Amino acid sequence: MKSSNKVVVITGAGSGIGRATALAFAQDGAKIVASDINQGSLDSLAAELGDRALLVQKVDVSDRAQMAAFAAAVHAKVPAADVIVNNAGVAVGAAFLDTSLDDWDWLTGVNLMGVVHGCHFFIPKMVERGTGGHVINISSILGIYPAPQVTAYVASKFAVLGLSQSLRTEMAPHRIGVTAICPGMIDTGIIDGSRMAGQHTTRKEKVAAAFRKGGAPPALVAKTIVDAVRTNPAVRTVGRDAAVIHAITRMAPRLSTALGGTLARRFGYH
Repeated sequence: MKSSNKVVVITGAGSGIGRATALAFAQDGAKIVASDINQGSLDSLAAELGDRALLVQKVDVSDRAQMAAFAAAVHAKVPAADVIVNNAGVAVGAAFLDTSLDDWDWLTGVNLMGVVHGCHFFIPKMVERGTGGHVINISSILGIYPAPQVTAYVASKFAVLGLSQSLRTEMAPHRIGVTAICPGMIDTGIIDGSRMAGQHTTRKEKVAAAFRKGGAPPALVAKTIVDAVRTNPAVRTVGRDAAVIHAITRMAPRLSTALGGTLARRFGYH
């Protein structure tokens, strides 16, 4: 699928990976439908997109009614989206014993149900139109490797990966591709907006600094997403760290425990 004049829906488009993806598709000739929970970020993005913006709307992806209204507004303009990028995400840094049920609700509401809502409200119109399309769901390398100390985040990203792989098989007869994108460490503001508990509370700035210093640019993820729409892989990792971790989990699973210890020390948890 080429992007020229295609309609691309992107959640969490105000910053980070979502913003870079919106700009990359726009540069490739697509019309952009962007949502985010931050109105100021959306306003800035809309100004940069110019006439490439089809619709820019403040939306909480965890809210069923808001997502239904968002999809209805899109479908009032076009019969169906060509590409859906379920990108909006949040993080909780905490071991399982330190993670509250409120934090579980918040994180799964965005990371998992946000993806479910994006698929639920946009895919049926794609199927009904009958000309195919593509769904991109943002998982994580922690949807492949179950790192310790971030149990809830790992659970949400494993769920997104599993959903994507199952959905891919179901959507194939409709010529709708489904790809799970699994980035490693990316220089975004996700840590700044995260919730921390337990020993993580005092290390938030250290982790954020590690992401700023060692993270790959969001534009690299955006480039991977644009390419995935064209090539239709089931899973794509992004970044050298993600590629290495993915290889270890496949070829040397016994090293996983040691890898977990290395990552924990890197972020000061041991």
